[in-house]
Amino acid sequence: MRNVRILLILASVAAGALIASAAFRPAAMSAVVSVSGAQQSPQPVPTIASVVDHDISAVEKQIVDAADAMPEDKFNFTPETLKIPGSDYKGVRSFAVQVKHIAASNWFIWSPLTGDKLPEGMNDGNGPANLQTKADIALFLKDSFALGHKAAATLTAENMLQSPANSKSTRLRLAEFGVAHAYDHYGQMVEYLRMNGIVPPASRSKSE
Repeated sequence: MRNVRILLILASVAAGALIASAAFRPAAMSAVVSVSGAQQSPQPVPTIASVVDHDISAVEKQIVDAADAMPEDKFNFTPETLKIPGSDYKGVRSFAVQVKHIAASNWFIWSPLTGDKLPEGMNDGNGPANLQTKADIALFLKDSFALGHKAAATLTAENMLQSPANSKSTRLRLAEFGVAHAYDHYGQMVEYLRMNGIVPPASRSKSE
């Protein structure tokens, strides 16, 4: 009789567990589906335009931040003034002209994609001579990257390997060459900053 009671108690407990499990399962599955759905929200499909635009945004941030980091009174710095023994910096671009050169080159490289007219005073790769202050040069730089985003937006899978008017390069090569060229001169800007005891923004710790 005692064994029968134990079996009945165990059966009752098992039945209760099964009922509780059955009641919990739909709610648990609903929660899993909800979380899974939230994690798998549809992402925009990449396009050639969006990928190139992302590349332009990345180099733009590095260069604009580096330009902003150099104080106004050192904006025309050139390593030639340091007279480092064994060095040969004679005639190299100043920091200001490095920034102007990037901006001017952006215009020369990307304007064929957009059809925009070059700014006044664009006689060579160093940009308009009348731009002398940090504020004016910074604006010239930002405007050139705005042109880059406009150029990226013109790219499609159909036209990216075509050449724009008066150019032997494809649209895609021009768009990405602007990025590569800007990174080249960003490296020089970084050296100029460090020569003045300034840590480039991209190299600073989050606490700085």
